[in-house]
Amino acid sequence: MVTGVDLSSIKNAAARITPYIHKTPLMYSNSFSKMFDAEVYIKAENLQKTGSFKVRGAFNKLITLKAEEVIAASMGNHAQGVAFAAKCLGVKAKIVMPLSASIVKQEATKEYGAEVLLYGECLSDALNYALSQRGYEFIHPFDDEYIIVGQGTIGTEILDELKDIDAVVVPVGGGGLIAGISIAVKSLSPKTEVIGVQTVCASSVHDSFHSKEIIERTPQPTIADGISVGRADKKTIGIIRQYVDDILTVSEESIAQAVLLFMERKKLVVEGAGAVPLSALAEQKERFRGKRVILVISGGNIDFTLIDRIIHKGLAASGRIGVLKVVVADVPGSLHKLTGAIALQRGNILNVVHERLAEEIPIGKTMVIFTVETRGHGHLEEIKDKIRHEGFEVI
Repeated sequence: MVTGVDLSSIKNAAARITPYIHKTPLMYSNSFSKMFDAEVYIKAENLQKTGSFKVRGAFNKLITLKAEEVIAASMGNHAQGVAFAAKCLGVKAKIVMPLSASIVKQEATKEYGAEVLLYGECLSDALNYALSQRGYEFIHPFDDEYIIVGQGTIGTEILDELKDIDAVVVPVGGGGLIAGISIAVKSLSPKTEVIGVQTVCASSVHDSFHSKEIIERTPQPTIADGISVGRADKKTIGIIRQYVDDILTVSEESIAQAVLLFMERKKLVVEGAGAVPLSALAEQKERFRGKRVILVISGGNIDFTLIDRIIHKGLAASGRIGVLKVVVADVPGSLHKLTGAIALQRGNILNVVHERLAEEIPIGKTMVIFTVETRGHGHLEEIKDKIRHEGFEVI
C-alpha cells in the first residue's frame, strides 16, 4: 500500500474539495443498456468543472500544499485542472505542454490564468522539463498520493448512490484515476470488479499490469490523447496491481464509434479518452452481458477541429459510411445505371470521383469511387450485392 492512500484519505479529500467541484451525475442509460444487454450507468465527469475529473486531484493537492507557485506538465486535462484550481486558490501556475497538445486545451489552460510553455514532442519530454525547473512546487499528473486520493472521490460518489455494482470501467493513462477509484470501490464493495481501459496506441499500463515490471511504450498517434501516456510509475502501478481486476485495450475505430454513440444516443460531448469504457463494453459485450456496469466518462474536452474526422471515422467503422470502388465501361449510361442500383437499395451518395488514370484500369474502363451513407454494415453489403448483380465489378 502506498502511504497515505486509503479509504479514509479519500473521504478526507472529498470533504476538502467539495466546495470547489461538482458532484457529477450518475446516469442510467436506457439506450446503452438495451444495446449491450446490460444495466449501464454513466459517471459523467465530462460535466465536471474544466470538463474533466482532473480538477479533483488538482484541488486536493493545491489545498494541502499551500504553495505560492506551482508547475505541472500535461497533454491538456491536468493542465486545465491545475490552472483552474490555482486561480481559485490564488496560486501562480506554470504549465508545460508538449507541442503535440491540442490547441484547444492550450488555449483553455491560458484562459484559466496559467502561463503555458510548449516543450517537447510528447508528455514525457514536457514532464522531464517541468521536473528540471527550480523555484516551483511540481504537481505530478498521476503519480502523487494527493492526486490519487482526489481522483478516488469519484469512487465514493458512485457507491454513495448505487449498490450491488458488478463492474466499474475506467479510462487509464498514467493510472492516477483508476488507482484512486479502485481503492474506494474495493474498500466499500470488494466484489465489484474494477476494470481499466487503454487504447492500443498507448498501452503501457496494460502491458505493465500483465507483466512483473513497469514497461514503457512510446505512444502512437491516437484520438484518445488524454490517456496518451508512455509509462506508469511506481505508485500508480503498485496500487493497480493490488486493487484492479483487469486492464483491457481497445481499438481506435471503436473509440471513434463510442464518441459518436455518446453524441447520438446521450447528447453528450465526450473526448476520446473518456469514451474508452464504452469501447470496452462494445468490444467485449459477452463479458458484461447481464451485469450492472458503471462507465466512468473521464472528460469532454474534445478538440473540435478534429471532431468531424472522429465522427467520420466512427461512421465508417460502424458501416454507416462506406467507400465503394466500382469499375465501369467508360460509355454514356454506365454511371446512370450504377447510381440507379445504389438508389434502389436506398443508399445515399455523398460524393463521386472518377479515376481513369490508375494503372490497373484498362483502356475503355473507368473507376468510380462512391462515398455512400448507409444504415450499417448489413445495408452496405446489400448495396454491394446489388451493384454486382447489375454486372459491375466492386473492388
